[in-house]
Amino acid sequence: MTAVPETTADSAVLVERDMRDPAVVVLTLNRPARYNALTLELKTALLCAITELATAQDVRALVLTGAGKAFCVGQDLDEHADALRVDPSTAFATVTQHYNPIVLGLVELPFPVIAAINGPCVGAGLGFAMACDLRVAAAGLKFSTAFTGIGLTADSGLSASLAHAVGVSRATELLLLGESFTAEDARRWGLVRAVVAADEVLTSALELARRLAAGPTRAYVEVRRAVRNAVVSGLPAVLAEEGAAQARLAVTEDHVAAVADFLAKHRPTFQGR
Repeated sequence: MTAVPETTADSAVLVERDMRDPAVVVLTLNRPARYNALTLELKTALLCAITELATAQDVRALVLTGAGKAFCVGQDLDEHADALRVDPSTAFATVTQHYNPIVLGLVELPFPVIAAINGPCVGAGLGFAMACDLRVAAAGLKFSTAFTGIGLTADSGLSASLAHAVGVSRATELLLLGESFTAEDARRWGLVRAVVAADEVLTSALELARRLAAGPTRAYVEVRRAVRNAVVSGLPAVLAEEGAAQARLAVTEDHVAAVADFLAKHRPTFQGR
């Protein structure tokens, strides 16, 4: 079985295989005392874990969550204040060094990613959640973009991911005003797939991950790519890419076997190949 990153109980990020389905991995931000605020240690560990998981051949779904009472409250402002005191002109090097690669890494993983949002989800934490394919959230939890409250604009891809998810008008409102909104608001706007009790968030996300892990992984990757490209491309380019993707999938083991199963009136099983 392909190795996943090894972590210990005190690691800034925990990487664990699901006991029921080892093709599912749970990635946990593990600084609960700080509500999983993004320190240099946590960001570095998260980026390393995502990078290593990208080459794990037997992983077919990922759940991203937070330890304790929060998912992630964004940048650790104590560390940011220290960086400002050292040199304000380099205080945001973390955006290019950590935030951007983390978001791109999540988006480009070769399998689906589900965010199990167990508690407050703010700033870059919201950006990371929006980089996932699907989201399950705890009832009553609060989201916020928060950036303008400290004189900043969005990072972690939020200016694009929010606009794509809820439309330009609402995304502009959320980013300009920085007002908090609830999981129920997020569900109504289509930001999250389901809202469940806090103690059921991880269970619900894992059930969804197991369902996806049993599906046609390579087809899922093509779906994700097609949707991302479609929101920034004209129709001719979209049609061309869809056709190219179908051609790539036509020769996969999963597609060939599924067609044979369909014709034989059998339920298809997928191997992710």
